[in-house]
Amino acid sequence: MLRPRTVPTLLALLLVIGLWLPACASVSLKRSTKTSGTYTSTGWAVTLFSIDIPRGALKIARENAADFHLANTTETHARVTPDITWLNWLFEIVSVKKATVKGTWGFSNR
Repeated sequence: MLRPRTVPTLLALLLVIGLWLPACASVSLKRSTKTSGTYTSTGWAVTLFSIDIPRGALKIARENAADFHLANTTETHARVTPDITWLNWLFEIVSVKKATVKGTWGFSNR
């Protein structure tokens, strides 16, 4: 059983994580030719009571990839974790979600 002092401490910790973590996003580019390659973009979001802060993790990852203004991008894979079908209702109350988007960009010489 949690002590009465522990609950406010946990809520304060969740608030700090919720304000700090949403800024996390990254993009990795790999060239296969001078004008084409692959990309991997990730984004993080905190979910509190079905509200994604600052916005959905998948949207953050896609916007992050779009910020590179790569020509002819094609998304080949998108995944949001955690994704446990029978527990998703619990993750909509309080969770940290990570989205990964993979794809190709550019024009190959083939």
